[in-house]
Amino acid sequence: MMLNWSSEPLEDLFAQASQLSRRHFPLSLTVSAPSQKHYDTGIYKNQRKSFLTLSVTGQSCALECEHCGTKVLDGMAVANSRARFQNVTQGLFESGAEGVLVSGGCLDDGSVPLDRFVEDIARIKDQGLTVLVHTGLVKRSVARALKEAGVDQVLLDIIGDDDTIRDVYHLDKTTQAYQKSLRILREEGLNAVPHVVVGLHFGTIRGEFRALEMIREEGCQQLVIVALMPLPGTPMAKTDPVRADDVGRVIAAARVMMPQTPISLGCAKPAGQEKRVMEQYAIDCGVQSIAYPLPDTIRYAEHKGYQIHYHEKCCSLLT
Repeated sequence: MMLNWSSEPLEDLFAQASQLSRRHFPLSLTVSAPSQKHYDTGIYKNQRKSFLTLSVTGQSCALECEHCGTKVLDGMAVANSRARFQNVTQGLFESGAEGVLVSGGCLDDGSVPLDRFVEDIARIKDQGLTVLVHTGLVKRSVARALKEAGVDQVLLDIIGDDDTIRDVYHLDKTTQAYQKSLRILREEGLNAVPHVVVGLHFGTIRGEFRALEMIREEGCQQLVIVALMPLPGTPMAKTDPVRADDVGRVIAAARVMMPQTPISLGCAKPAGQEKRVMEQYAIDCGVQSIAYPLPDTIRYAEHKGYQIHYHEKCCSLLT
């Protein structure tokens, strides 16, 4: 029976999600703390050099999305030419780095221009680093090249509402383009990790459940749920933060739809009380990892019997 995800009582959804998680996964939580952000719980402190995030477009993005406005790119190392890419990544493994997330802004077709960096991506992979890439909408030729380069994971947002694609991403595309990208990655043998942004349509729930259905139809090895963060200097700066109930509802729906798929609550989450509650909801639903969780969240998980493991990689990596 197909549930009405928007109206189903939260308690019932959480109960179903928890039961399925306990059936298919051990009580184990990975605390993910990539080094681009300082993280110190008093028990665990990350290092500032273990996982580098770089942008192949610098601070440039053709889309100027309503929720980002290129602000997310500001904290990334600039690698917008092959020379800069090589300079930024030179000696990373020898210095103790474990991995790299290759990201960047989009072109006007919704893709991240990775094609000219494929040889450099292959080079750093050969050095022993874990390599993740953000692709945006992806062409088959690029997917095939990334597979040959040996990337470990491909990360991409999946959007389940045409209006959101137009009004937030400023793209003349439909949800079919996102589903097709996920299909291409699967068909080319890449480990695709789709992300669903809760509240992407100006803080409201719009296409999130459809996005989950698209992901279920195509299949994935792991799923990441994140929440809209109203960023200063963007058109959504004054948007109300996403409610913890909405994030919990999407996580629970994801678990019910995909009982055996590992789920992470990612690094994008609003601060404050809502963050604490949504992280506890994530534990209630049985997620496998949380990025930068509050110390209260870790204690909550321990109280429920979870074994806690720490690492300084993206939350899409469980080991």
